[in-house]
Amino acid sequence: MSDLTLIDTHCHLDAAEFAADRDTVYQRACAAGVATQIIPAVTRANFADVEAVCRRYPGCMPAWGMHPMYIDVHQEAHLADLRAQIEFWRPVAIGEIGLDLFVAELDFATQEHFYIEQLKIARDFDLPVLLHCRRANDQILKQLRRFKVKGGIAHAFSGSRQQADAYLKLGFKLGFGGAFTWTRASNLRALAVELPLEAIVLETDSPDIPPAWLPPERRRNEPAELVRIAASLAELRGIDSEAVIRQTSANACAVLGLHDASD
Repeated sequence: MSDLTLIDTHCHLDAAEFAADRDTVYQRACAAGVATQIIPAVTRANFADVEAVCRRYPGCMPAWGMHPMYIDVHQEAHLADLRAQIEFWRPVAIGEIGLDLFVAELDFATQEHFYIEQLKIARDFDLPVLLHCRRANDQILKQLRRFKVKGGIAHAFSGSRQQADAYLKLGFKLGFGGAFTWTRASNLRALAVELPLEAIVLETDSPDIPPAWLPPERRRNEPAELVRIAASLAELRGIDSEAVIRQTSANACAVLGLHDASD
């Protein structure tokens, strides 16, 4: 696998959980063959942290956006700041944006407002989007049909096959990571097998969504785990890991407009 490179399409390397050993975490990822990491912002306040990580570590690329779980800190003025940040440093995508219906206390109308306004920004700048779509795929898709954007990734996808096909028709890829490695995730594991490999990109969502093999005392996920995530997907599908790595990396390059380092 020395000539193969993996792309972690969703990794919060800027998170506080990596403050003590971020250099080491990055070095482990590089040693494992994870050559590219997409680092999404979640609030206006962490644009600077994402920027610092992407300047320090080669292969780390920013996505600018405001996450639906942080609507208590988002302000209207931050939308203008987002536009300015895109002008300053054009990202690979707008993200992490979307809707979350898992956390009951999050006001849906406010979430939807910021989601729609950021879709408009993505459309204006002709950029793909990284979608947070926890228990909200139908609501996410409704707005994607209204506001045509340049595709993107349904991050941590856990919807139905019908919803998966709807994303694919709109030019999206589906993000698969640690969640499908748990044997109890039967529906997700079935999708990981049934979907065309051309539909899937790999991600860790580090430091979150730990894969099944991390022991309880070490639940912090990190981008180096992407190698084993790829191997797990290959095992489920009954194909070679190299085929999974090549195709999912090509998928990520296509949807995010990246250069395929394996070419």
